Amino acid sequence: QPDRGSLATFTIKDLHANDLSELLDSKGICIRSGHHCCQPLHRHYGIKSSARASLSFTTTFNEIDIFIDELKSSIAFLKDNS
Repeated sequence: QPDRGSLATFTIKDLHANDLSELLDSKGICIRSGHHCCQPLHRHYGIKSSARASLSFTTTFNEIDIFIDELKSSIAFLKDNS
């Protein structure tokens, strides 16, 4: 549909996207992290980096649920141990 996107870019306050990406990768979940060729936008919002999760037509609801659970777990781990 023309009004939908297959990716979500996000930041987590006080966490670097690269740290989040590395931790998720260790759990078998791959996301992108960094500047995504939009450094001026990052400077405008005062952020160092962003994370981006992409979906596909083959992505299942279960995979999305797993991603959300692992994302929450990773955020909690990084905030508790940073």
